[in-house]
Amino acid sequence: MNSILITGGAGFIGSNFIPFFLDKNTDLKVVNLDLLTYAGDLKNLSECSTSNRYTFIHGDITDRALLEDIFRKHNIAGVIHFAAESHVDNSINNPDVFIKTNINGSFTLLDVAYKSWMDGPGMKKENFKYARFHHVSTDEVYGSLGESGLFLETTPYAPNSPYSAAKASSDMLVRSYHETYGMNTVITNCSNNYGPKQHKEKLIPKIIYNAINGEKIPIYGDGKNIRDWLYVLDHCKGIELAFHNGLSGNVYNIGGKNERTNLEIVYTICDILDKEYPKPNSYKDLITFVEDRAGHDKRYAIDATKIEENLSWKADENFDTGIKKTIKWYMNQIKDGT
Repeated sequence: MNSILITGGAGFIGSNFIPFFLDKNTDLKVVNLDLLTYAGDLKNLSECSTSNRYTFIHGDITDRALLEDIFRKHNIAGVIHFAAESHVDNSINNPDVFIKTNINGSFTLLDVAYKSWMDGPGMKKENFKYARFHHVSTDEVYGSLGESGLFLETTPYAPNSPYSAAKASSDMLVRSYHETYGMNTVITNCSNNYGPKQHKEKLIPKIIYNAINGEKIPIYGDGKNIRDWLYVLDHCKGIELAFHNGLSGNVYNIGGKNERTNLEIVYTICDILDKEYPKPNSYKDLITFVEDRAGHDKRYAIDATKIEENLSWKADENFDTGIKKTIKWYMNQIKDGT
């Protein structure tokens, strides 16, 4: 039975993806390598802990010796690379760790995979003829949109934060290993994810937790920055399709077609909380506008036509259905004291 290495599997998207992937691929094992920084939590993977097809390894993707040992011992025949520092605010305050993890770590992982699966440019080892490296990236590499238009797979890169610049750099490294060595790679770039298991620092969980705790809900600038929101399980379905069926060397954009301003997001959440978990005053009274983030991109929006038409992917959730599921999950966590 072949093993797939998933990096950063204890984080938000990875911890949603692994249970889904194990359930869909009963002929594969999963090895989850995660450093367990503040954003990773093994509690997110409790449903996998008893599976004989799941192995967790605590470690860093910058550790070449560890990676080589994992590839050798577990006969790794595929990689799905989630591991990354991802919070833009943190990248502005401390870009060093973003360069280390997102660029150096991605390079080390990519290079170990190449040398494990290939004997040289265009020379795939017999046992790894179909081994694939799937790099999970972001729409933020494309920069910022105006009032109209959508990001395509052919949109030129124009990253505006240290985070997006580091992700763009790792995308280019993956591309180079395909073009130079003939390595079997695929890249997916997604819009903003939301759903269960996301860290409290991110916009939607922060709104929910602050509202329930009676704390101020901070909104950058005028709250009119626009994002395209993608329910995390819909993203997981797209990743799984691209990993198995995407064309080598291709990029696939995955978006939810759910554009909302940040202010619309907070109003929607507050309206649901006012109805389902009412308090004497509306949760909207907690909204507070704060100084805008440096270099704050105005709008992101993805055209997902390629993955829809070529791989038959579609989003099952719109924002109205997905946000209700998300709020319900977080409220259950709050009730349980987590």
